Amino acid sequence: MGSKWRKVKLSLGLNLCAYLPRTTDGDDDGDYHPLPSSERLSDAVLLPPSNWENMVPSRTTTPLPSSHCLRLPKSLSKSSSKSSKQTCSICLMKMKQGDGHAIFTAECSHSFHFHCVASHNNQVCPVCRSKWKEIPIRSPGLDPGGRSRNDALMDVAHRLPVPQRNLNQWHIRGPEPGVFNDDESLDHLPVIAESNNTLDNTSDTTIKIETYPEVSTAPRSHSYDDFTILVHLKAAAMAAIQNPSLSGDQVSLLQSRNPRAPVDLVTVLDISGSMSGTKLALLKRAMGFLIQNLGCNDRLSVIAFSSNARRLFPLRRMSDIGQQQALRAVNSVIANGGTNIAEGLRKGGKVMEDRTEKNPVSSIILLSDGRDTINGVGMNSSYPNYESLIPLSIRSGSNREFQIPVHTFGFGTDHDPSLMHSISEISGGTFSFIETETMIQDALAQCIGGLLSVVVQELQVCVECMNPKLCLSSLKAGSYRSHVSADGKTGLIDVGDLYADEERDFLVSVKVPAESSQCETSLLKVKCFYRDPLTKEMTSTESGVVRIQRPKIAGQEEMSIEVDRQRNRFRAADAMVEARTAAEQGDLAGAVSILENCQRVLSETVSAKSRDRLWVALDAELKEMEERMVSRHVYEVSGRAYILSGLSSHSWQRATARGDSTDGSSLVQAYQTPSMVEMLTQSQPFLLSSPSRQGLLQSLWSQPKPR
Repeated sequence: MGSKWRKVKLSLGLNLCAYLPRTTDGDDDGDYHPLPSSERLSDAVLLPPSNWENMVPSRTTTPLPSSHCLRLPKSLSKSSSKSSKQTCSICLMKMKQGDGHAIFTAECSHSFHFHCVASHNNQVCPVCRSKWKEIPIRSPGLDPGGRSRNDALMDVAHRLPVPQRNLNQWHIRGPEPGVFNDDESLDHLPVIAESNNTLDNTSDTTIKIETYPEVSTAPRSHSYDDFTILVHLKAAAMAAIQNPSLSGDQVSLLQSRNPRAPVDLVTVLDISGSMSGTKLALLKRAMGFLIQNLGCNDRLSVIAFSSNARRLFPLRRMSDIGQQQALRAVNSVIANGGTNIAEGLRKGGKVMEDRTEKNPVSSIILLSDGRDTINGVGMNSSYPNYESLIPLSIRSGSNREFQIPVHTFGFGTDHDPSLMHSISEISGGTFSFIETETMIQDALAQCIGGLLSVVVQELQVCVECMNPKLCLSSLKAGSYRSHVSADGKTGLIDVGDLYADEERDFLVSVKVPAESSQCETSLLKVKCFYRDPLTKEMTSTESGVVRIQRPKIAGQEEMSIEVDRQRNRFRAADAMVEARTAAEQGDLAGAVSILENCQRVLSETVSAKSRDRLWVALDAELKEMEERMVSRHVYEVSGRAYILSGLSSHSWQRATARGDSTDGSSLVQAYQTPSMVEMLTQSQPFLLSSPSRQGLLQSLWSQPKPR
C-alpha cells in the first residue's frame, strides 16, 4: 500500500504528509525511539500540534495540515489522541511535566527545555523567528540535574556555562583570520605493528585481487577484438565490524588497541532562510550524531553559510571539550538570508588548505536544501558553470587526485541536484539525494560510517599484458581516472581511498589473436599499489597471470556470470546518462524509452536467467527512474536528483542515499559496507528494539552484496 501511495504522490506532484506524535503514553522509559523509515512520513511530524499553526516557512516545501494529508490507522489515531506530550524544537527531545526537566514557554507560545533555551542564547525563536523580549540565563555553576543520560545527543553541550559572546551572531562577529592556520595540534599515539590487527586476520593482505575472463576456453583459430576480463578488488574487513556479536566494551577495547585512521572533516552547512524550523532542528540533530561518533584523534571544523559564509568552529580535535564546543557552535545558529554555496565551499577548502597538520583522511561534507542564489550559477542559467563554484584547493587534479573529496547532500525538492552532483563529481566525492528531511541523519550516518573506516589510500591499479601479441583496447572504470599506454601494453586506474570491506570492479578489454599451436594463452597480470593510512607505508600486491585454454576445437561456452553482471552495471549506468540527457532536452518519452530498452537487453543476459541479485537491483532501479519521469513536474521535483544520485553511486561504486531510503535491505543499496550498516544501526536504534527486526539486522551482516 505504501508503494502505491508513493506512486500516486509522485504522479500528482504532491508532498503529502501525516501528522504523528513523537511518542505514545506507553513510552515512559525516558529514551528516544525514532520511528522506522517506513513511518517517517514528513519532517512535520517532529513538531507538536500546538506548533503547526505557528510554522512560518521561508522557502520550505513542508506543507501545513490540509485535507490532502494521509489519514493514520485507527490504532495510531487512538495513540495520538491520548498523547499529551510535546517536543522541544531545539533538541527534538520530548518534554513532559515532572520528568526532571524545566520547561520554558516563550511569549510566542512555543515551549522548550529550559537548558536548551539557555544554551540557545538568542532572542529569536528558532521555530517562528519572532523576537523575544527576554530569555532565561542559566548560572554557570547551575547543574540542570535530574536529566536522563539518554536525554539527547546535545547533552554534552549543556555541561559548560553559557558563553558571554553570542554565537548566534556569527555573521556580525569580528573579522576572521586571513589564514586558517589555527588548527589544533595532532597528538597521535605511536602506531605500532599491532594496529594491523584492526584488519581481518583471515586475509594476508589489505587488498584481495580476483580476475575473471569472460570465458575460460576459446578455439585457437578465433581472434577477439574485445575480450573482457573482470578485475575484482576487495579491501580487508575491520575486526570489530566483522564480528557483530562483540559487546560494546569489547568493540571499544579493540578500537583502543587497534586505532583506525583519524579524519580531518569539514562540514559546510546551509543555514539560509529556507532552513528555518524543523529542517534546521533536524540538521542540528544530525550534526550532534556526527560529533558524538568522532573520536578524540578526529578533527572537525564547521562552516555555516547563507548569503555569506563564516567559520563557526576551527579545526579542533573531538575530545570531550572539543565535542562540547562543537555542539554548542552548531546548536547556536539560526536560519536566515540567501544561499551562497560557493562561499561556503571556499571557506571549507580554505580550512583544509591552511591547516598546519593533516590527519591521514580528509573530507568535506556539504549539506543544502537550496540553490545558489548569490553567484548566478545554477539550473536557471543558460550555461551553468558549476566548476567555477569549486575552489581550486579541493578540485581533483594531477597533483591532488581526490585528496579532499566533497560528499554532497541535497535534501527536499528545492535543491539544485545538478550543482550538488557536479561538486561531488569534480572533487571525487558522492552525491546523496535526501527526499525526506527526516532522513538527514541516516544519510549522514552512512557517509561517516565509511569515512571512519578507511583502510587503503592512494590506490592505483596497474594492468600489464603478459603476451607480446596482446594489447589493451579499453578500461571501464566509471568515474575513476584511467589511462592506457600508447603501445597498449599497460593500463592504469587511479582509485584513491577504500573503506573496509569495499569492493571495486573494473572491466579490461584486450585484443586476443588466434593461436597457431599454443594450447594456452597468457593474457595479463594485475598489480595494486597503495598506502597504509596508519603506517604511511606504500605497499603492493599482485594477482596471478590470467590465462585461457586454446584447444583446436571448443564447444559453446557460457559467459562468466561475474563478467556479465558487471557488464550489466555499466550498461545500466550508460542508459541512465543517455536518459538524463534526453530528459534535460525535454524528451521525457525518449528518456523512458531508453531505460525500457536497457531493461529488455539486461533481461536476456546470463545474469537475468539466473536471477542474479545485481540484475534484480538494476531492473528495480531502472523502473523507479521511469516512474520519476512520468511528467516534467515529477522529473523536476525528484527524478533528476534520483538519477544523479544513482549515477554517483554506480560511477564510484560507493553507497549513496537515494530518495527516501538508506535501507541496506534494499537491493538498490548494493555498495553498503558493514561499517556503514553499523553506523546506520546507531542512527536507527529502533532496529535493535524490535524482535521482528533482529532478523533483518542479522541479514544485513550476513547477506552477500552483489558485485
